Amino acid sequence: MTVIGTWNLENLFRFGEKFGPKTKAEYEAKIKGIAATVNRLSPDLLGIQEIGNLDALADVVGLLDGDWHTAHSRHADPRGIFVGFLSRLPLTVVKDTAVLPKPLSSVQTEDDGSSSGTMSRGGLAVEVEPKPGHTLRVAVCHLKSKLLTFPPPPDARHFPHDEGERARCTAYALFRRGAEAVAMRHLADELLQGDGRKHDLAVLGDFNDGPTAATTQILYGPPGSHIGTGGFGRPDDGDRARLWNLAPLIKKDAVSRVFEGQPELIDHILVSHALLPRVKKVFTGALEPLPDITEDPAERRGKPVSDHAPVLAELAY
Repeated sequence: MTVIGTWNLENLFRFGEKFGPKTKAEYEAKIKGIAATVNRLSPDLLGIQEIGNLDALADVVGLLDGDWHTAHSRHADPRGIFVGFLSRLPLTVVKDTAVLPKPLSSVQTEDDGSSSGTMSRGGLAVEVEPKPGHTLRVAVCHLKSKLLTFPPPPDARHFPHDEGERARCTAYALFRRGAEAVAMRHLADELLQGDGRKHDLAVLGDFNDGPTAATTQILYGPPGSHIGTGGFGRPDDGDRARLWNLAPLIKKDAVSRVFEGQPELIDHILVSHALLPRVKKVFTGALEPLPDITEDPAERRGKPVSDHAPVLAELAY
């Protein structure tokens, strides 16, 4: 059995850095909590988000049982966070990209007309061999957040001057999240090599929206035959390109974050047609109740472990 998963580690910086824990004790509690969770769940390949410092990642790896490999994207957002992988299996990076695919153009990101033609945190794809002769490709992403930071003055505002500003900035975030979903769908198409019925592929990460959100569904590809629908299990022409979200297979606690009292599943694992029959179990990995977060991410600075639950899938290899 091979276990893959995704987990947002929430600001994995060393203590004293701008977005990291303020004290060494807080930092040690965080990395020990992350390592304990990984050791308990024992994944073979874990896509991770919000790496802010590679030395901090190395500190986590130093607390893990056994030997581990890592890979990380070269593309970071203005906060300095990026995506990567922790893996018991040797891995090879096959793609590290941030560019929005043509003919998609740049999207507006600010009131002043500023725009971006790249993903804020990139998309990283690796290749592993779960057992001899079998290749599994996995891509990880962290799409634009719904948690908004408004432009100065003053600096680092998390609350708008008025509702017009809130509406506009929400739209800018939605534009960018949608464009990033298109970029990841483009990457998935490359990795499927024209036929997902023949190639094992998983696309995972923090999508910052639920399974039915329009941005999430961009990644699914052709509509129809998704898990829980009447067409599921019936072959059709869309099987070559379609990705299936494994969320409906989570039997209980289908929650990966709690925002202002509302449970959400915003961390996802999507699989190709070839990989779907190998899926035996899908579950979340939180041991303690998830914290209830607000629109101000600064409130979580120095808090232990993460505000997200890992989401994992057991694959029959």
